[in-house]
Amino acid sequence: MNSGFAEGNRMSAELPRVVADLPVADAIAERLAGRVELLPWDFPGPADAVYTFGHPTVDGAFLDRLQNVRVISNYGVGVDHIDLEAARQRGIPVANTPGVLDGATADLAMALVLAVGRRVVEGDRYARGPHFLKFDPAYMLGQEIHGATLGIFGLGRIGEQVALRARGFDMAVLYHNRHRKPEAEQRLGVSYASKDELLTLADYVVLTLPLSPETRGFIGAAELAKMKPTACLVNVARGACVDTEALTAALRSRTILAAALDVTEPEPLPRNHPLLELDNVIITPHLGSATVQTRLRMAELSVDNLLTGLRGGEIRHRVV
Repeated sequence: MNSGFAEGNRMSAELPRVVADLPVADAIAERLAGRVELLPWDFPGPADAVYTFGHPTVDGAFLDRLQNVRVISNYGVGVDHIDLEAARQRGIPVANTPGVLDGATADLAMALVLAVGRRVVEGDRYARGPHFLKFDPAYMLGQEIHGATLGIFGLGRIGEQVALRARGFDMAVLYHNRHRKPEAEQRLGVSYASKDELLTLADYVVLTLPLSPETRGFIGAAELAKMKPTACLVNVARGACVDTEALTAALRSRTILAAALDVTEPEPLPRNHPLLELDNVIITPHLGSATVQTRLRMAELSVDNLLTGLRGGEIRHRVV
C-alpha cells in the first residue's frame, strides 16, 4: 500500500489538499499522484477535499476543522460513516461509487449462502485436521440450497443481483423492502412478504440493506426467534443491521442453525469476542466488493468524483 504522503516531503502548495485515511490502495495513489496533495487524517487544516478509503467518521466538527472542504469522495457505496446532514448544511457534495460493485457483492452473498448451508468452511477445517481418517456418509450433513426459500431484506441493486443468482438454484425468492417493487417482482420472479412472513418462511435470510436509523438493529432477538431453527442468516450489508449479542446468543442456543457474516459490529470484532468461538458462524473480512476488477472500478470512479468536485464540475454519483 502506498499512502501518497511522506512526512517532511511537502508537495507543491498549488495542488489541492486532500485529507484521506491513509494508506490508500496503490491504484488510488497512482491516479492522484501529481494532481493532489494527500494528507493524513489528523491534518489540522485547511484542506480542499476529503477522501474516505475505509470507514472513518466524517462529522461537522471534522469538516469545520478542515475549513475549506469542497467535496467528500467515498470509496464504496455505503456512506453511513459520513454525516450527510452536516455536509448538506455546509454545502459540501458527497459522492460514492454505486453500480460498479453490485455483481461482486451479490456473488459473495451467494457464496456465503452455499458455504453456510453446505458447511464448507467447517468441512475444510475437518478435512485438514487429524480426525478425518475415513469417509463417513452420515457426517457433516448440510441443508439443501436448490429448491430452498431465500428471503432478501432490501431489494436494491445488490438485492436484485442476489435474486438473479438465486434463480439459478431454483430457489423461491421472497423480499421485503421499504417500498414494494411490482416491476422487479415480474422481472425477477420474486414475491413480496412482510418482515415477519419473510423471517418465518425463509431458509436463508440475506441482508442487503443500507445502514440507517431505521435499519440499525434490524435483526435482533425478536427477529431471530421468528426464524426457522434450520434457517441461516447471511449479512453482506452493514454489521450494525444485526444485534451482535442477540445473534451470538441465538447461534449458541441453536435458535437458528447458522450465520455467515461479511460484516460485523464492531468491525473487526475484538479477538476475544464469543462469536469467534462458535462453529456455526462464518465470518469474512468485508469482502463484498473485493475483486481485482471491482476494486479497480471503484478506484477510478471515486477518483473521478474527487477531481470533478475539486474542479467544481457536476459529480455523476452525488449522494447529497
